Amino acid sequence: MNVLTKIQNWGNRHHPKWLDYFRIILGLVLIWKGIAFASNLHAFTNMMKDAMLGVAVSISLLAHIIIVLHIIGGLLIAVGSHTRLFCLLNLPILVVAVFFVNLRANIFSPYAEFWVSVIVLIGLICFLIEGNGVLSVERDKKAVV
Repeated sequence: MNVLTKIQNWGNRHHPKWLDYFRIILGLVLIWKGIAFASNLHAFTNMMKDAMLGVAVSISLLAHIIIVLHIIGGLLIAVGSHTRLFCLLNLPILVVAVFFVNLRANIFSPYAEFWVSVIVLIGLICFLIEGNGVLSVERDKKAVV
């Protein structure tokens, strides 16, 4: 049995119910951030232009990938389907958001996005390891017994 299977089996046997509620809230926050990102696309475009990264096509493609991964990934994480996959896919986006985007802003100001991004990043890492849980569409029948 390899290490990943052992971690997955341990996570299925030792999964408290409050983590399922946290997973659902995490998915809803990702959906909310995806919609907010889509409605404020001009701010992302201006930030990318100021950083001199790529051309308009690559900026647009990157923005749409982020929006799709946040909305669809958030929905699937909330219902507990393919949780580990979408946590893994959203992880690079949140790492960039925490360490390269939000650290430039004043992190101690009220309503700072930094702390939301850190909590979401921690949640993604947690559910990358922990998996779906009991309250999910893809609930493992063996984990309930």
